[in-house]
Amino acid sequence: MSLHVRPARPADAAAMSAVLIASITELCHADHGDDPARIAEWTANKTPAGVSAMLERSGFYLFVAELDEQVAAVGATTADGEIALNYVAPAARFRGVSKALLTHLEADLVARGFATGRLKATATARRFYLAQGWAGDAMPDGRMACSAMHKPLI
Repeated sequence: MSLHVRPARPADAAAMSAVLIASITELCHADHGDDPARIAEWTANKTPAGVSAMLERSGFYLFVAELDEQVAAVGATTADGEIALNYVAPAARFRGVSKALLTHLEADLVARGFATGRLKATATARRFYLAQGWAGDAMPDGRMACSAMHKPLI
């Protein structure tokens, strides 16, 4: 098994879109309750065109984790010190991909000068982040229950 995390490229947009949509649709049942309208709303900007737009956004840094040379996870950090995305393909779940990507995202924040990381975790992801040393209480965030979380990085 080969696992590699790298900056995302425009040529990755379709594969990134597929990972994002599959992850949300197949893994985030606790958050969308299998409601087609909620899934459609959540994935609306995760199309290849939407991912291409994210790649062009200033202050939004996208990364992919490749498992055996295939995009298996998508992550992003922001210029203001937040982890904005961390999604794994359903087939890559529980194989260390999310953990490797999170480690890379945390290191990216440190390299950008942040001593503390911040993120908003879905109900699905909250337990994963707690296991990785993140802390925070659940809070309502629009239609989805999210946890505002933080972690000292240095």
